[in-house]
Amino acid sequence: MNFIQSSQNSTIKDIKALQQKKYRDGQELYFVEGIRFVNDAIENGQSISKAVISDKLESLNGGSELISTLSGVCSDIYKVPDKLFKEISDTQSPQGVLAVLKKQPEDFRKAVQNGKSIVILDSLQDPGNVGTIIRTADAAGVSAVLMTKGCVDLYSPKVLRSTMGSIFHLPIIENLDITETISNLKDNGYKVIASHLKGQNNYYDEDLTCKSAIIVGNEANGISDETAEMSDRLVRIPMPGKAESLNASIAASIMIYELVRQNRS
Repeated sequence: MNFIQSSQNSTIKDIKALQQKKYRDGQELYFVEGIRFVNDAIENGQSISKAVISDKLESLNGGSELISTLSGVCSDIYKVPDKLFKEISDTQSPQGVLAVLKKQPEDFRKAVQNGKSIVILDSLQDPGNVGTIIRTADAAGVSAVLMTKGCVDLYSPKVLRSTMGSIFHLPIIENLDITETISNLKDNGYKVIASHLKGQNNYYDEDLTCKSAIIVGNEANGISDETAEMSDRLVRIPMPGKAESLNASIAASIMIYELVRQNRS
């Protein structure tokens, strides 16, 4: 184990830089924080390039066990003072452990061909919404989540925290062209459904027992006219109250669990 005392250390600078998308993209790396999240990464076979622990980690519940586990899967572990760890952390109350992971790109063709239910995020910008939808899709057994160009970065710390580890459990593919994606899904036998205020049916009246792809549109603008035209069906979520719209993650969750209801065994 290596000991670092200074914030000017090159390793510390490199890890702190990963808070910015351009460095994550350039290095093909990102980091996750917290005892549970790092344990999830290890349990799901993620490639850990390096880890940083604070001098307080060992005193926390599960801290000693995690240090031992990390030592078995990562050769580059750095111990730092708790004050220094807080400088590189992206959380307000860090637990004192982070792991730098290598991105593991998923195969789009494989995800589409092997799946039955897919969620498409079209230009969603809110990290909490994206992370929550991924977590919901994971809980519901969705085959894959597809993210179009214009979506918030999957590997931003806020998105990662919101997934609660679900990023490791199902294929998630970024930077897709929405037109090409819809065409590809249709070619593979998917029924493409989008929530829209001009929807022909209530979402629960639509048959979702076939191979289905649900499109969730941008928080402010919804789906584009082109996306609406390409979709097989536009559906609506009834809103008998006075609110004009639903939060994107709530709307997505309602539709995702209708998939579960219709396809339950």
